[in-house]
Amino acid sequence: MTMRTNEMNTDNSNNKSPMLSFKEGPVARKIEEQTAKIPSDVFLWAAGAAIVISAVTQLSQPRRMSRFNIPTRRGQLSLFIGQWAPTLLLLGVYNKIVKVMGRSDVTAVPEEQA
Repeated sequence: MTMRTNEMNTDNSNNKSPMLSFKEGPVARKIEEQTAKIPSDVFLWAAGAAIVISAVTQLSQPRRMSRFNIPTRRGQLSLFIGQWAPTLLLLGVYNKIVKVMGRSDVTAVPEEQA
């Protein structure tokens, strides 16, 4: 996979790599603008909280109702809350990538001119 990436980046037919010539749509720009405002730690703490709340909710109530052997509402709620942890972590990774890499269609302005 590294070899393929290097092949794409070394193509100098028009002196632009495919990554730099890509233009984003207005929805992606809005998402990047909003997520860049949020600290990266928020997503990590939210995912940790989801895991802890899910575990506490799961342990505080029996998993199945005794009569019909179906999951309790609290058991279902704990699973729902616990499934948000990977989503929140993925949003945190996206947030970090946006902050580190920046947008490809924006050029940096020197501080003296800003």
